[in-house]
Amino acid sequence: MSPLPLVLLLWDLLDAALGYLTVSIEPLPPVVVGDTVTLKCNFKTDGRMREIVWYRVTDGGTIKQKIFTFDAMFSTNYSHMENYRKREDLVYQSTVRLPEVRISDNGPYECHVGIYDRATREKVVLASGNIVLNVMAPPTSISVVAADTPAPFSRYQAQNFTLVCVVAGGKPAPLVYFKRDGEPIEVTPLPEPPGSGGGGSSSSPEGRAPRNLLHRDLDDTKVPKPLWAAEAEARGGRPAGTAEPPRGLAAERGPVTEAIPETVVSREFPRWVHVAEPIYYVRHAQAPVSDGTVEARATLTWTLNPQIDNEALFSCEVKHPALSMPMQAEVTLVAPKGPKITMTPTRARVGDTVRILVQGFQNEVFPEPLFTWTRVGSRLLDGSAEHDGKELVLERVPAELNGSMYRCTAQNPLGSTDTHTRLIVFENPNIPRGTEDSNGSVPGRRSFRLALALTLTVILELT
Repeated sequence: MSPLPLVLLLWDLLDAALGYLTVSIEPLPPVVVGDTVTLKCNFKTDGRMREIVWYRVTDGGTIKQKIFTFDAMFSTNYSHMENYRKREDLVYQSTVRLPEVRISDNGPYECHVGIYDRATREKVVLASGNIVLNVMAPPTSISVVAADTPAPFSRYQAQNFTLVCVVAGGKPAPLVYFKRDGEPIEVTPLPEPPGSGGGGSSSSPEGRAPRNLLHRDLDDTKVPKPLWAAEAEARGGRPAGTAEPPRGLAAERGPVTEAIPETVVSREFPRWVHVAEPIYYVRHAQAPVSDGTVEARATLTWTLNPQIDNEALFSCEVKHPALSMPMQAEVTLVAPKGPKITMTPTRARVGDTVRILVQGFQNEVFPEPLFTWTRVGSRLLDGSAEHDGKELVLERVPAELNGSMYRCTAQNPLGSTDTHTRLIVFENPNIPRGTEDSNGSVPGRRSFRLALALTLTVILELT
């Protein structure tokens, strides 16, 4: 007899003595946080079952946490076979239900099945199957912010501008992209952000011709004109040989200056025009979070053009396999216009503390403006040339400040606006006229003389 049939015969006899056992776990597609998941372990055997144990594997396989155990010793679900050579397959299934799965449930699981050795009836034959449960989490938040804000407005030079889209709570990392006015932006990947400096214009890459972007009506006060054109317009006519304004420019002209009771508002526009198509650079970054999710950041950088970008709608959208539809956050770039300034108290008197506050604007402003306060023609009450912040506080105002004009400059990278408000100071009946100093308080020398006179009077009366 050849060796091969002998080996097969011995293997058949050994298998008949020990029995056989196969274990497999049904595969699962990725699941979403909050779903109810059922793990199914299928096994086939012709032996007598001993136990079923489910494990959750952690720390790279070094720790196995027992999550389910079935002891067949107390169950009648087994087969007693008298003829070992007569094979009878028994098919079983063990299920484990995980309600409302969490990120922490992500990872490998194992199903271990044991049957009794048919020869000794004491030894246990083991087999196992494994599966990796992939738990996804949709992003929980998305926001768009401007980098390096608040930032000043440049009247004479173009500057770079960056939007940052922050997406948190996702697993796996989401796909982040930008749109402008509802249309996807053609971007150039950038490992590192470009320098913050900027020239009057940005060069286009090879093979990419610039195109005119005057696609929305523009206020023609934003477009600089030669002196002769301005004089001709003042006379009510157009010089001979001048061309019609470019299509897309607004026919009507808005006022450069608007009046608010007790305040005057004026706007500044850039002295340069940049109408070529901007080149957008994008950079993506991811950072793991302790809960197993990631925070994704996408930055969009381009050379800002206030003539084109003012009132432009930028949106950041996110695609993720756990989302049925994309998440979105959007912002509209707007230059500050018409600050609302309040003064308390409304009737300031000599010696009062006056607070001048910017409460808001006539429009929504993005990015965050930078506020600077100055006093027209002089320094502020504390001797400084200017003050930063939304609020200007004047401690113990003197009568000399009556009629003073205060300028609040609100600016962001898209534009600048100056608001002037006048301080009216009324007499204070509690302070005799002419007795207050520059800070609205009684001079220290006069107070000392008065106290000395009172002291001498008391001494004379006692003697």
